[in-house]
Amino acid sequence: MEFLQPDFMQRALLAAVLVGVTAPAVGIHLVQRRQALMGDGIGHVAMTGVGLGFLLSTNPVWMAALVSVAGAVAMELIRAYGRTRGDIALALLFYGGMAGGVMLINLSPTGSNANLTSYLFGSLSTVSDEDVTTICLLAGLVLLVSLGLRRQLFAISQDEEFARVTGLPVRALNLLVAVVAAVTVTVAMRVVGLLLVSALMVVPVAAAQQLTRGFRTTFALAVLIGTGVTLTGTVTSYYQDVPPGATIVLLAIAVFVALTALAAPLARRRARTAERPPEACDVDVEPGPGAADEVRV
Repeated sequence: MEFLQPDFMQRALLAAVLVGVTAPAVGIHLVQRRQALMGDGIGHVAMTGVGLGFLLSTNPVWMAALVSVAGAVAMELIRAYGRTRGDIALALLFYGGMAGGVMLINLSPTGSNANLTSYLFGSLSTVSDEDVTTICLLAGLVLLVSLGLRRQLFAISQDEEFARVTGLPVRALNLLVAVVAAVTVTVAMRVVGLLLVSALMVVPVAAAQQLTRGFRTTFALAVLIGTGVTLTGTVTSYYQDVPPGATIVLLAIAVFVALTALAAPLARRRARTAERPPEACDVDVEPGPGAADEVRV
Protein backbone atom coordinates (compact mmCIF):
# COMPACT_ATOMS: atom_id res chain seq x y z
CA MET A 1 0.00 0.00 0.00
CA GLU A 2 1.63 3.14 -1.28
CA PHE A 3 0.12 5.54 1.24
CA LEU A 4 1.87 3.74 4.11
CA GLN A 5 5.35 4.39 2.71
CA PRO A 6 5.86 8.09 3.50
CA ASP A 7 6.81 8.84 7.10
CA PHE A 8 4.40 11.77 7.32
CA MET A 9 1.49 9.52 6.33
CA GLN A 10 2.36 7.02 9.05
CA ARG A 11 2.28 9.85 11.58
CA ALA A 12 -0.92 11.27 10.11
CA LEU A 13 -2.72 7.89 10.17
CA LEU A 14 -1.76 7.27 13.79
CA ALA A 15 -3.01 10.72 14.72
CA ALA A 16 -6.21 10.10 12.72
CA VAL A 17 -6.96 6.89 14.63
CA LEU A 18 -6.48 8.64 17.97
CA VAL A 19 -8.70 11.52 16.87
CA GLY A 20 -11.37 9.17 15.55
CA VAL A 21 -11.55 7.40 18.91
CA THR A 22 -11.28 10.31 21.33
CA ALA A 23 -13.54 12.89 19.64
CA PRO A 24 -16.77 10.80 19.72
CA ALA A 25 -15.86 9.40 23.15
CA VAL A 26 -16.10 12.92 24.57
CA GLY A 27 -18.66 14.23 22.12
CA ILE A 28 -21.31 11.76 23.30
CA HIS A 29 -21.37 13.50 26.69
CA LEU A 30 -21.60 16.95 25.09
CA VAL A 31 -24.50 15.82 22.89
CA GLN A 32 -26.35 14.38 25.89
CA ARG A 33 -25.80 17.64 27.80
CA ARG A 34 -27.00 19.70 24.80
CA GLN A 35 -23.59 21.39 24.56
CA ALA A 36 -22.80 20.33 21.02
CA LEU A 37 -21.18 23.69 20.19
CA MET A 38 -18.87 23.64 23.19
CA GLY A 39 -16.10 22.06 21.13
CA ASP A 40 -16.40 24.86 18.59
CA GLY A 41 -15.93 27.51 21.27
CA ILE A 42 -12.96 25.68 22.75
CA GLY A 43 -11.46 25.34 19.27
CA HIS A 44 -11.54 29.09 18.85
CA VAL A 45 -9.93 29.80 22.21
CA ALA A 46 -7.25 27.20 21.46
CA MET A 47 -6.11 29.50 18.66
CA THR A 48 -4.80 31.84 21.32
CA GLY A 49 -2.71 28.98 22.67
CA VAL A 50 -1.32 28.23 19.20
CA GLY A 51 -0.38 31.88 18.74
CA LEU A 52 1.17 32.00 22.20
CA GLY A 53 3.22 28.91 21.38
CA PHE A 54 4.70 30.58 18.31
CA LEU A 55 5.29 33.82 20.21
CA LEU A 56 7.15 32.05 23.04
CA SER A 57 8.88 29.55 20.70
CA THR A 58 7.34 26.58 22.50
CA ASN A 59 5.29 23.62 21.28
CA PRO A 60 1.97 25.10 20.01
CA VAL A 61 0.08 21.87 20.77
CA TRP A 62 0.97 21.88 24.47
CA MET A 63 0.34 25.60 24.75
CA ALA A 64 -3.03 25.22 23.00
CA ALA A 65 -3.91 22.45 25.47
CA LEU A 66 -3.15 24.68 28.46
CA VAL A 67 -5.03 27.69 27.12
CA SER A 68 -8.05 25.72 25.94
CA VAL A 69 -8.32 23.94 29.30
CA ALA A 70 -8.25 27.30 31.08
CA GLY A 71 -10.90 28.67 28.73
CA ALA A 72 -13.16 25.62 29.10
CA VAL A 73 -12.92 25.73 32.89
CA ALA A 74 -13.71 29.46 32.90
CA MET A 75 -16.77 28.89 30.71
CA GLU A 76 -18.04 26.06 32.91
CA LEU A 77 -17.58 28.11 36.08
CA ILE A 78 -19.47 31.03 34.55
CA ARG A 79 -22.28 28.69 33.55
CA ALA A 80 -22.39 27.02 36.96
CA TYR A 81 -22.49 30.20 39.01
CA GLY A 82 -25.03 31.83 36.70
CA ARG A 83 -23.42 35.25 36.56
CA THR A 84 -24.03 35.39 32.85
CA ARG A 85 -25.77 33.20 30.34
CA GLY A 86 -23.96 30.29 28.77
CA ASP A 87 -24.34 31.64 25.25
CA ILE A 88 -22.61 34.88 26.23
CA ALA A 89 -19.69 32.94 27.71
CA LEU A 90 -19.50 30.88 24.52
CA ALA A 91 -19.50 34.04 22.39
CA LEU A 92 -16.64 35.46 24.45
CA LEU A 93 -14.64 32.31 23.81
CA PHE A 94 -15.40 32.47 20.09
CA TYR A 95 -14.43 36.06 19.46
CA GLY A 96 -11.72 36.53 22.07
CA GLY A 97 -9.98 33.28 21.21
CA MET A 98 -10.03 33.94 17.49
CA ALA A 99 -8.81 37.52 17.81
CA GLY A 100 -6.11 36.58 20.33
CA GLY A 101 -4.78 33.81 18.13
CA VAL A 102 -4.57 35.95 15.00
CA MET A 103 -2.89 38.79 16.90
CA LEU A 104 -0.29 36.58 18.59
CA ILE A 105 0.55 34.74 15.37
CA ASN A 106 1.26 38.04 13.63
CA LEU A 107 3.35 39.31 16.55
CA SER A 108 5.53 36.20 16.69
CA PRO A 109 8.77 36.21 14.65
CA THR A 110 8.27 32.66 13.34
CA GLY A 111 4.51 32.61 12.83
CA SER A 112 2.70 33.25 9.54
CA ASN A 113 -0.71 32.89 7.96
CA ALA A 114 0.44 29.54 6.54
CA ASN A 115 1.10 28.27 10.07
CA LEU A 116 -2.31 29.47 11.17
CA THR A 117 -4.08 27.81 8.25
CA SER A 118 -2.56 24.41 9.04
CA TYR A 119 -3.96 24.61 12.58
CA LEU A 120 -7.34 25.95 11.48
CA PHE A 121 -8.08 23.29 8.86
CA GLY A 122 -5.56 20.50 9.54
CA SER A 123 -2.54 19.41 7.53
CA LEU A 124 -1.09 15.97 6.93
CA SER A 125 2.45 17.02 6.03
CA THR A 126 2.96 19.16 9.13
CA VAL A 127 2.29 16.42 11.73
CA SER A 128 5.71 15.94 13.35
CA ASP A 129 7.08 13.21 15.61
CA GLU A 130 6.74 15.61 18.54
CA ASP A 131 3.09 16.22 17.61
CA VAL A 132 2.41 12.47 17.51
CA THR A 133 3.97 11.99 20.95
CA THR A 134 1.89 14.83 22.36
CA ILE A 135 -1.30 13.54 20.73
CA CYS A 136 -0.69 10.02 22.09
CA LEU A 137 -0.25 11.32 25.65
CA LEU A 138 -3.29 13.58 25.50
CA ALA A 139 -5.46 10.91 23.83
CA GLY A 140 -4.47 8.42 26.51
CA LEU A 141 -5.59 10.89 29.18
CA VAL A 142 -8.92 11.46 27.43
CA LEU A 143 -9.65 7.74 27.07
CA LEU A 144 -8.61 7.04 30.64
CA VAL A 145 -11.13 9.57 31.94
CA SER A 146 -13.89 8.70 29.45
CA LEU A 147 -13.77 4.96 30.09
CA GLY A 148 -12.76 4.98 33.74
CA LEU A 149 -15.52 7.41 34.79
CA ARG A 150 -18.09 6.46 32.17
CA ARG A 151 -20.83 5.71 34.71
CA GLN A 152 -20.39 8.99 36.57
CA LEU A 153 -20.16 11.03 33.37
CA PHE A 154 -23.26 9.30 32.02
CA ALA A 155 -25.14 10.15 35.21
CA ILE A 156 -24.42 13.88 35.08
CA SER A 157 -25.09 13.98 31.33
CA GLN A 158 -28.56 12.50 31.80
CA ASP A 159 -29.78 14.21 34.98
CA GLU A 160 -27.59 16.48 37.09
CA GLU A 161 -30.14 16.75 39.89
CA PHE A 162 -30.45 12.99 40.25
CA ALA A 163 -26.66 12.65 40.16
CA ARG A 164 -26.36 15.26 42.91
CA VAL A 165 -28.93 13.45 45.05
CA THR A 166 -26.99 10.20 44.72
CA GLY A 167 -23.90 11.92 46.12
CA LEU A 168 -21.83 12.42 42.97
CA PRO A 169 -19.55 15.50 42.90
CA VAL A 170 -21.46 17.11 40.05
CA ARG A 171 -19.50 20.36 39.90
CA ALA A 172 -16.16 18.57 39.81
CA LEU A 173 -17.40 16.16 37.13
CA ASN A 174 -18.73 19.06 35.03
CA LEU A 175 -15.31 20.69 35.21
CA LEU A 176 -13.73 17.38 34.25
CA VAL A 177 -15.95 17.14 31.15
CA ALA A 178 -14.89 20.66 30.16
CA VAL A 179 -11.21 19.80 30.63
CA VAL A 180 -11.50 16.55 28.66
CA ALA A 181 -13.33 18.36 25.85
CA ALA A 182 -10.54 20.97 25.71
CA VAL A 183 -7.85 18.28 25.56
CA THR A 184 -9.79 16.49 22.80
CA VAL A 185 -9.88 19.67 20.73
CA THR A 186 -6.11 19.88 21.06
CA VAL A 187 -5.70 16.24 20.05
CA ALA A 188 -7.78 16.71 16.91
CA MET A 189 -6.55 20.07 15.66
CA ARG A 190 -3.53 18.74 13.73
CA VAL A 191 -5.71 16.38 11.67
CA VAL A 192 -9.14 18.01 11.43
CA GLY A 193 -8.35 21.62 12.30
CA LEU A 194 -9.66 23.87 15.06
CA LEU A 195 -12.59 25.17 13.03
CA LEU A 196 -13.90 21.69 12.18
CA VAL A 197 -13.06 19.65 15.29
CA SER A 198 -16.48 20.18 16.84
CA ALA A 199 -18.10 18.40 13.89
CA LEU A 200 -16.08 15.26 14.56
CA MET A 201 -17.16 15.33 18.20
CA VAL A 202 -20.85 15.65 17.35
CA VAL A 203 -21.66 14.19 13.91
CA PRO A 204 -20.51 10.57 14.56
CA VAL A 205 -22.57 10.54 17.76
CA ALA A 206 -25.62 11.94 15.96
CA ALA A 207 -25.16 9.35 13.19
CA ALA A 208 -24.91 6.49 15.70
CA GLN A 209 -28.08 7.66 17.45
CA GLN A 210 -30.05 7.06 14.26
CA LEU A 211 -29.66 3.30 14.73
CA THR A 212 -29.04 2.80 18.44
CA ARG A 213 -30.84 3.66 21.66
CA GLY A 214 -28.59 2.48 24.49
CA PHE A 215 -25.63 4.54 25.66
CA ARG A 216 -23.11 1.72 25.35
CA THR A 217 -24.05 0.77 21.79
CA THR A 218 -24.19 4.42 20.75
CA PHE A 219 -20.73 4.96 22.22
CA ALA A 220 -19.26 1.96 20.38
CA LEU A 221 -20.86 2.80 17.03
CA ALA A 222 -19.88 6.48 17.28
CA VAL A 223 -16.23 5.54 17.90
CA LEU A 224 -16.37 3.10 14.98
CA ILE A 225 -17.79 5.80 12.68
CA GLY A 226 -15.28 8.37 13.91
CA THR A 227 -12.32 6.07 13.31
CA GLY A 228 -13.64 5.03 9.90
CA VAL A 229 -14.15 8.57 8.57
CA THR A 230 -10.82 9.88 9.90
CA LEU A 231 -8.86 7.04 8.31
CA THR A 232 -10.81 7.22 5.05
CA GLY A 233 -10.53 11.00 4.93
CA THR A 234 -6.79 10.93 5.60
CA VAL A 235 -6.13 8.41 2.83
CA THR A 236 -8.42 10.29 0.44
CA SER A 237 -6.59 13.52 1.22
CA TYR A 238 -3.28 11.86 0.34
CA TYR A 239 -4.42 10.57 -3.06
CA GLN A 240 -6.67 13.46 -4.12
CA ASP A 241 -4.66 16.34 -2.60
CA VAL A 242 -7.68 17.77 -0.77
CA PRO A 243 -7.85 19.27 2.76
CA PRO A 244 -7.99 16.44 5.32
CA GLY A 245 -10.24 18.25 7.82
CA ALA A 246 -12.89 19.14 5.26
CA THR A 247 -12.77 15.64 3.75
CA ILE A 248 -13.21 13.96 7.13
CA VAL A 249 -16.13 16.16 8.14
CA LEU A 250 -17.91 15.73 4.79
CA LEU A 251 -17.53 11.95 5.08
CA ALA A 252 -18.98 12.06 8.59
CA ILE A 253 -21.96 14.07 7.34
CA ALA A 254 -22.43 11.59 4.47
CA VAL A 255 -22.52 8.72 6.98
CA PHE A 256 -25.07 10.63 9.05
CA VAL A 257 -27.31 11.16 5.99
CA ALA A 258 -26.99 7.50 4.97
CA LEU A 259 -27.85 6.18 8.43
CA THR A 260 -30.75 8.62 8.73
CA ALA A 261 -32.16 7.35 5.42
CA LEU A 262 -31.68 3.77 6.61
CA ALA A 263 -33.22 4.39 10.02
CA ALA A 264 -36.47 5.92 8.74
CA PRO A 265 -37.95 2.78 7.10
CA LEU A 266 -36.71 0.63 9.99
CA ALA A 267 -38.50 2.90 12.46
CA ARG A 268 -41.71 2.75 10.42
CA ARG A 269 -41.50 -1.03 10.23
CA ARG A 270 -41.02 -1.30 14.00
CA ALA A 271 -43.96 1.04 14.55
CA ARG A 272 -46.23 -1.05 12.32
CA THR A 273 -45.13 -4.22 14.10
CA ALA A 274 -45.88 -2.67 17.48
CA GLU A 275 -49.34 -1.53 16.37
CA ARG A 276 -50.31 -4.87 14.77
CA PRO A 277 -52.77 -6.83 16.97
CA PRO A 278 -51.55 -10.26 18.09
CA GLU A 279 -52.84 -13.09 15.93
CA ALA A 280 -55.56 -15.24 17.49
CA CYS A 281 -54.50 -18.74 18.25
CA ASP A 282 -56.34 -21.77 19.58
CA VAL A 283 -54.98 -23.49 22.61
CA ASP A 284 -56.53 -26.78 23.49
CA VAL A 285 -56.59 -27.64 27.16
CA GLU A 286 -57.20 -31.23 28.08
CA PRO A 287 -60.14 -31.59 30.48
CA GLY A 288 -59.05 -32.39 33.96
CA PRO A 289 -60.89 -34.51 36.46
CA GLY A 290 -64.35 -33.17 36.98
CA ALA A 291 -64.22 -30.81 34.00
CA ALA A 292 -67.48 -30.59 32.10
CA ASP A 293 -66.02 -30.06 28.67
CA GLU A 294 -63.01 -28.82 26.69
CA VAL A 295 -61.82 -25.29 27.30
CA ARG A 296 -60.91 -23.31 24.18
CA VAL A 297 -59.06 -19.95 24.29
